[in-house]
Amino acid sequence: MTRKQLVTRTGIAKMAGQDNRHFLDRDARHLKKTLGDIAGLTKLGFHAIEVLIWSASCALHQHLCEEECGYILEGTGTARIGDKVLQVEVVFIAYLAGGEAHDLRNTGSNILKCIIVGQRLDFDIVDYPEQARRLHRANGEKGEKGDLVDMAIIVSHQ
Repeated sequence: MTRKQLVTRTGIAKMAGQDNRHFLDRDARHLKKTLGDIAGLTKLGFHAIEVLIWSASCALHQHLCEEECGYILEGTGTARIGDKVLQVEVVFIAYLAGGEAHDLRNTGSNILKCIIVGQRLDFDIVDYPEQARRLHRANGEKGEKGDLVDMAIIVSHQ
């Protein structure tokens, strides 16, 4: 992939993007343009995404190590953070490492367009409470790459 430190609005508009479905929730679907990867970023993920009407951007999840955030550019939806469901449009949302589980859903009548930014640490743990699964990622693995375990078998040593 050719690295560009400057990606123009025209260049972004011409990009096809990737059709992403979440590996644990096939109804969670978005079109992703990986702007950070094109620019050569390795420690930070920077994505322009488009969430289809009545779809979630991803499965409800919680990062234990990485922080991420989003900025909604167009459209309306709901941000679920813990047990709160918030109506959102043109807003910045911060998801703290070790914070509450979260997701973003398009509840409007148009495509929900936003920027999603997240750390890319060498190690992260991601919990998926609705599926009762935990993902361990190491060595900078992205997405579903890593070890997925059933949360029922995790033993606390407290």
